[in-house]
Amino acid sequence: MKKFVMAAVGGIVAGTVVTTQVAGPLIAQEADRNSSIYEQLDLFGDIFERIRAQYVEEVDERDLIEAAINGMLVSLDPHSSYLSPDDADDMRVQTRGEFGGLGIEVTQEEGFVKVVSPIDDTPADEAGIEAGDFITHVDGESVLGLTLDEAVDMMRGPVGSEILITVVREGVDEPFDVTIIRDTIKLTAVRTRTQGDTVVLRITTFNDQTYPNLEEGLKEAVEELGGMDNVNGFVLDLRNNPGGLLTQAIKVSDGFLDKGEIVSTRGRDPQDGDRYNATEGDLAEGKPVVVLINGGSASASEIVAGALQDHRRAIVVGTKSFGKGSVQTVMPLKGDGAMRLTTARYYTPSGRSIQALGVSPDIVVQQPPNRPASEEEEENEAVNRFSRSEADLRGRLENDSLTEDERRQIEEERQKVEDAAALREEDYQLAYAIDILKGLSAFDPSE
Repeated sequence: MKKFVMAAVGGIVAGTVVTTQVAGPLIAQEADRNSSIYEQLDLFGDIFERIRAQYVEEVDERDLIEAAINGMLVSLDPHSSYLSPDDADDMRVQTRGEFGGLGIEVTQEEGFVKVVSPIDDTPADEAGIEAGDFITHVDGESVLGLTLDEAVDMMRGPVGSEILITVVREGVDEPFDVTIIRDTIKLTAVRTRTQGDTVVLRITTFNDQTYPNLEEGLKEAVEELGGMDNVNGFVLDLRNNPGGLLTQAIKVSDGFLDKGEIVSTRGRDPQDGDRYNATEGDLAEGKPVVVLINGGSASASEIVAGALQDHRRAIVVGTKSFGKGSVQTVMPLKGDGAMRLTTARYYTPSGRSIQALGVSPDIVVQQPPNRPASEEEEENEAVNRFSRSEADLRGRLENDSLTEDERRQIEEERQKVEDAAALREEDYQLAYAIDILKGLSAFDPSE
């Protein structure tokens, strides 16, 4: 019995020694780490005081603190930042769907401002700014070395005022200047139209109005075509859509899915992950869907494209998307400011992350650049204008085998084909998407 007690006591003592041997260095390392952090904070305080006392001009201490906070956040990734009270208010207004500015979504790359996408029907869009453009100067002043927020501040100004930006564009040898008149940017989240038997849904942003606009516009377009039986499919145009609210991306995806996962998010702590699943109900009632994307399709746009692609609910057409696969949480701070912090990565239903990779289309279709017609093309067009067919010949035989209704149907189908050909000149990618839907509607495996 004494031996047993001694063995037990020895075990306790040995356990204490082992715990001390393991925990001791860990505690020491944590203490050293904390000591280093406090030393750096002391260093920050020392620099702050020296700037206040010795900088060549008097400085606003609040501006210094805000710059330090923002510098800490922007050092993490391009999408984390500090929002001053004014910036936080602007962000809330933008989320609601109306704000002042040029109409471009931007990020920062290699020290310059990079255009993620211009917003439809805004001053920047009308001035010809394109996704992928780099803005190097604003009113002749370089943006190199500025934070993204500082560069954006330079581009802000009163509605109606003029701004000159210098643009570097891939494929263009020299930088060029673009003059833009600032305006109030009113976002129409979804623009709907019919093209032949196809419903085209152009989603420009994901704000609070996106899904209600989508649902209403889709319903009106289907009614315009005389009901769902007369619709051959839907084109979801997400080109140059910079993203927006995660909740709206989930709702839009859910609008075309009956079941299954839409997107999952994973933070640093595995317990912080979330999964979002579709609910029953398909706005398109099973009709084919083509999603259009390009290099300006980012964030929420990529969630929708990735979800519909993984579930084989849509054919994705266009070019590789932007590749922003992270989620930002806006956290209110004291003094009415806020912090935009990257808190998670998101993953498509198949478990793939598109961060820095983008969504790859099922069918790659480049948008041809606008170019003047060559002399040969102009000559061919002139020849075609004066060419004749059997119907132009005097004394031709009439086609008396067709009823008036059949003749009218042939004319209507011919007009649709001609309209589609004209659309290729205006928007080749969209015309390609509509051609896919025409092909799918012509193929009926039940017959």
